[in-house]
Amino acid sequence: MDAKEIIRRYARGERDFRGINLVRANLIEANLIHANLSESKLQDASLSRSHLERCFLLSANLNGAYLYGANLSYTKLDQGQLIEANLTKSDLSGAQLARVNLQGAKLSGATLKWVSLYRANLRGVNLCGANLNGINLRSANLAGANLNWTNLNGARLSGANLQGAQLSGVRLQGAWLNGLDFSGVNLSGLELEEMKLSGGNLTGADLTGSNCSYGQMRQTNCDRAILKQADFHQTNLKGSRFWKADLTKTDLSEADLHHADLRETNLNWANLQGTDLRGANLQGATLQGANLESANLRGADLRNANLQDASLKGATLQDAQLTGATLPNGKIY
Repeated sequence: MDAKEIIRRYARGERDFRGINLVRANLIEANLIHANLSESKLQDASLSRSHLERCFLLSANLNGAYLYGANLSYTKLDQGQLIEANLTKSDLSGAQLARVNLQGAKLSGATLKWVSLYRANLRGVNLCGANLNGINLRSANLAGANLNWTNLNGARLSGANLQGAQLSGVRLQGAWLNGLDFSGVNLSGLELEEMKLSGGNLTGADLTGSNCSYGQMRQTNCDRAILKQADFHQTNLKGSRFWKADLTKTDLSEADLHHADLRETNLNWANLQGTDLRGANLQGATLQGANLESANLRGADLRNANLQDASLKGATLQDAQLTGATLPNGKIY
């Protein structure tokens, strides 16, 4: 069956075209809304500006297909093949692309709002500047992908592979990033407000000046991370690690650092006003000039910490360990 026959049958009301062979077919501007093309062979087919809204393309092979400007909104493409397909300026709003292979695909200017790309293969894909607001990318492979200036606000990225991904200017407000590995990644100056990164890895990462306020970062590893002048206001950091991290002038006011590991951490001039530091380990930490007013340091370990010129007005120090600590007046306890 060729492309012309498909168009004729569709016009007569037929919609079931499962398993059809349309390799290299010319379907430019074709209207196939709500057609069932599951398991079809569409390799290298020309489908630019075609209307494929709400189509069923389950397990279809679209490798190398030309889909420039095509409308694929709410299409079901689960487990399909789109290797090196051209989806430039296509509309994929609300499409189901779970487990789809998009390696090498062109998605520049594509609309991907509310798309599900669960466990999809997006290795090396160029998504620079794309609007991926609310997208489902759980367990997706984004290794080496270009995500510069991408809008990922509210996106679900838990379990995704971001190794080597480019993340300059990316927006991740309210994004779900639980368990992700950002070790050594430059995330400086980003909007990360209300993000969920519990159990994540930020070892050696650079978040200088980033807005991480109101986030959920429980049990996160931030060892040796650069967090200078970042905003962690009211962020849940309970049980997280900050060994030898740089938190100079960082805003941690009203944050939850209950039982956090802050050994040898640089907290000079940091804002810790009203912060929960109960049971936190601050051995050897430097808190010179830090604002600890009304902070809860009950049971905290401050042995050998430097608190010179720090403000402890209204702070709770009950059961805190201060042996060898340098007090605000410069004296050793």
